[in-house]
Amino acid sequence: MNKQSISKLSLFLTGLEQRITENADFFKKITIRFKSGTKFYEAVVTLKENRLFLQYNGRNDRMEISWLGARIAKIAEQYEAMNLIYEERGTAIHIDADDRGVKMKTRDQDAADAGKGHNETSQITNRDYYIKVGHADAVLKAIGILGENGKIKNDMIRKYNQIDHYIELVDDMLRNLCARYGKINVVDCGCGKSYLSFVLNYYIKEVLKKNCHFIGLDISKTVIDASKKIAEQLDYKNMDFRVTDIRNYTAGEDIHLAISLHACDTATDEAIALAVNNNAKAIVMVPCCQKEILSQYSFDILQSITRHGVLKARLADVLTDGIRLMLLEAMGYKVSIVEYVSPLETPKNLMIRAEKTGGVNKAVIEEYKQLKKLLGISPTLEKLIMPYL
Repeated sequence: MNKQSISKLSLFLTGLEQRITENADFFKKITIRFKSGTKFYEAVVTLKENRLFLQYNGRNDRMEISWLGARIAKIAEQYEAMNLIYEERGTAIHIDADDRGVKMKTRDQDAADAGKGHNETSQITNRDYYIKVGHADAVLKAIGILGENGKIKNDMIRKYNQIDHYIELVDDMLRNLCARYGKINVVDCGCGKSYLSFVLNYYIKEVLKKNCHFIGLDISKTVIDASKKIAEQLDYKNMDFRVTDIRNYTAGEDIHLAISLHACDTATDEAIALAVNNNAKAIVMVPCCQKEILSQYSFDILQSITRHGVLKARLADVLTDGIRLMLLEAMGYKVSIVEYVSPLETPKNLMIRAEKTGGVNKAVIEEYKQLKKLLGISPTLEKLIMPYL
């Protein structure tokens, strides 16, 4: 190739060096085909422990990321043309170079995958899904929702709908966080097998095209090992999993989003406290089986109603989540609560959403203290965030 094309190629390759540095967790490989006459010669670049490895001409050379442009440009001088494909999660960059010039185009992997014989929307309903079959096949298969035939398994249809609706309910929050912070850190409290985190990871990186990092926390080594195995299978290098009691966890970096799905009773309070005590920018919790307040509260004026056990239990559920919202407001969060799924599927169907907007709200604290005294309760959440009240 002539000097003009090599010079332009070097500029593009310098840009790839910067991209690899910034997106190391998402980088897959670079594949290059050099052309000489009717023959083609291949080279492959991979990344391991922040070093690039170039497989070319029977050798496997290690090099710094900053050497990539000069090394590939030097090889390209020997050939008439070259085609380079840079791959990272969700994106592929194509560079074609010859004596006539150098062209570069970016191709979303979602768009590429859409042509593989799958519908862009679910095969279940006419709803336009956020996590689309075809685009998200790899993650849906890894978490057991999609079969090898490319269709949602019959016994997983409800779970697929629940996960997709979760994404719908947090989409605006995710977009706002990504716009404000660029790369976002997500902590999954009591992550279990981390199915939700894997789907969120896919959506943030491969649909929203934003960088992210996930930390999954659980006290069970068994589920943490299962999560690590799925992450390795998917090549999701931007995920860490730790065996720990969430009550003992202190974040080493900013938490932009803290999530928890169906943590039972006071485990939800522990997850909220982790988020509040680490100054999380946003919180999404789906609670389960609220028992603590049921055994504590009494309200004489409603005794004729609460003497019926089932009604007392339902009121306890409302009080539990209502108090959580009050305490989040007291800590400077803007809060909302919505139905996550239909109550026909499960009565534990509420989602708490909170976004940090200010400092401690003393008026709400006083209101909470009056309510606490009126009901005769001592909630765990208050104890866990007490130093801040």
